[in-house]
Amino acid sequence: MVRSLKAFIFDLDGVITDTAEYHFLAWKALAEELGISFTREDNEQLKGVSRMDSLEKILELGSRTGDFSADEKQALAEKKNEHYLTLIQNITPDDLLPAIKELIADIKTSGLKLGLASASKNAFTVMESLGLKAEFDGIVDAKTVAHGKPHPEVFLRAAEMLGVEPEACISIEDAAAGIQAIKAAGMFAVAVGPKESFENADIVYASTAELSLEKIIEVYNG
Repeated sequence: MVRSLKAFIFDLDGVITDTAEYHFLAWKALAEELGISFTREDNEQLKGVSRMDSLEKILELGSRTGDFSADEKQALAEKKNEHYLTLIQNITPDDLLPAIKELIADIKTSGLKLGLASASKNAFTVMESLGLKAEFDGIVDAKTVAHGKPHPEVFLRAAEMLGVEPEACISIEDAAAGIQAIKAAGMFAVAVGPKESFENADIVYASTAELSLEKIIEVYNG
């Protein structure tokens, strides 16, 4: 059955570029300052998770959840973000993940709309640094939604911004929480990563290098 495809919606971190290392370094620095051990394995649990929820997870690791007021937690999150912003100042278009530039170009050539649905509050800054901001018809980040992934709000807001129905969208994610959000939004879900991590995805690619507009649409149309 051929469906009416109108738009692609991308996640940012882990799909378009990989800022996970910068997030890890910034969170690790904050955790160590608080006397909390924070490993790369711990960081995996933060993929696709909002900044404040990430902070809560780190505080839980150190059994320090009740040690800070809401204002103090906000200040800690801001401190992490300031460090992160310093680290990402050197991002350039060369930091696009494999095949992403070509995929975006193919989508634009096909006349489909292009949106971004990111859990990051710095999505506009990163997209500008990557030279992609003008390529996208709509960008929704964590600053403009009330609920983080796996809630579908960010994807639904992106579809609304693009002026298309959710079922006419294909969305690409690299986090389990993101795939949950896509499916909850009623969209076709493309996952990037280990197949065993994405049971709910409609199609899974091991890496962005395997992404192909033709192949994705073929599966979408069933």
